[in-house]
Amino acid sequence: MRKSLCAVLVWVVLLSGCAGDGTENARFRVVCTTYPIYLFASALTSGVEGVAVERLDTGSTSCLHDYTLSVNDMKKLEQADVIALNGAGLEEFLEDALAASRAQIVDCSQGIELLENPSHHHEEEDEHGHDHGHWDPHYWMDLDNARAMAANLRNRLILLDPDHAAEYEDNAQRTDEALAACQRAAEEVWAEYAPRMETPPALITFHDGFRYFAESLGVELLASIEEEAGSEASAKEIVEITGLVKEYRLPVIFTEVNGSDATARAVARETGCDVQELDMLMDGPDVSGLEPEEVCDYFHYGRNVETVINGFAGKKEAHP
Repeated sequence: MRKSLCAVLVWVVLLSGCAGDGTENARFRVVCTTYPIYLFASALTSGVEGVAVERLDTGSTSCLHDYTLSVNDMKKLEQADVIALNGAGLEEFLEDALAASRAQIVDCSQGIELLENPSHHHEEEDEHGHDHGHWDPHYWMDLDNARAMAANLRNRLILLDPDHAAEYEDNAQRTDEALAACQRAAEEVWAEYAPRMETPPALITFHDGFRYFAESLGVELLASIEEEAGSEASAKEIVEITGLVKEYRLPVIFTEVNGSDATARAVARETGCDVQELDMLMDGPDVSGLEPEEVCDYFHYGRNVETVINGFAGKKEAHP
């Protein structure tokens, strides 16, 4: 009797742990590989009955070249009707899982003009053992590309779930309008403060994913160091970065919010420059019930623009 009672209690605990997450009875499951795709999928499916949007736990690492699928990830992929990818070579860790999946695959990079990886021409892995591929996959850091990415996802959702096409189309229009408004606001702020910059802005970043962001602002990316905890930049790289900061008289250099700042702090001590954080949007809060108009509350392009302005032109009022 006691053994039977224990078994019942175990099942009650298991069921209570699964109940209430809104996904168990979904008719249509969308699994997203990165946080930006998760934001767009949540906005595009807002109010659409029976759709569950989930994401892989890729936000737990600053570099997806090191990522390994968790057991929870595998369960989500097995149940997915749609797997929405960033594409551009970012999800190499998914190759085997995609080959075995029954889900429809959506590559959100389709039709987007990608930048070549500078390291690709060396035809070798970097010093951390990463093969970064032919294309720079961080294209969402330019809002023009982010809008195209959301449009690609909209097109496939309409194709795969046509009974709800009108809802997807309406959500897509509202999402694009929100992103466009964010883009205009950032451009206006940049135009206002750029003339006040004593030093022409140029970026040194401690993540290799900010080229699209730099190009969207029309500024030069002088150097980018892919630095992770436990594998800081080499002495040669530190000397090179220090020399660039002094040569260009840079008041600020930039780390990534999820990355290591050890080398940046060492350069700051040597040169007197400031260190600020830019957000690659690799992670963020769950956004169940996200309205399309709210997408820019989590897509921090405007905050990144203001961080650069604060570094080169002095403080301005923080983005709400």
